[in-house]
Amino acid sequence: MSLDASSRGLLLPVAALVAWTFVMWTWMYVTRIPAILGTKMKLDPLLPRGEQMAQLPPRVRWKADNYNHLMEMPTLFYAISIVMALSGGATQADAWIAWGYVGLRVVHSVLQATVNKIEVRFSLFLLSSFVLIALTVRTLLVLV
Repeated sequence: MSLDASSRGLLLPVAALVAWTFVMWTWMYVTRIPAILGTKMKLDPLLPRGEQMAQLPPRVRWKADNYNHLMEMPTLFYAISIVMALSGGATQADAWIAWGYVGLRVVHSVLQATVNKIEVRFSLFLLSSFVLIALTVRTLLVLV
């Protein structure tokens, strides 16, 4: 299947957010592994999920928290962006909406991984959710 330029333009932010997720994955392990080794933590698979990692310093945990967040709402972004791209009805405006979502998620990641101001994070999450809703509504209008 051949995609038009607008559809391909919508898929670039999808690929960019996947790439960003791997940046956060790397940052998580670059900070987590030395922290585990530094505390001489013995990993115990029998402990409840998250209990051991809760012993790590907050600045280390924040990266993992954000990586986990990138496995949540962005999955809806991936799905709706791909649906829109395959519909053939994507426009340049849809690509800009998608880039807005990606930009907000990157800013959210950096903020959470460094200073973790919850009020600001929530505002960014809410704003990115509204952007995602806009892309969803646009896709539904194209499909109907």
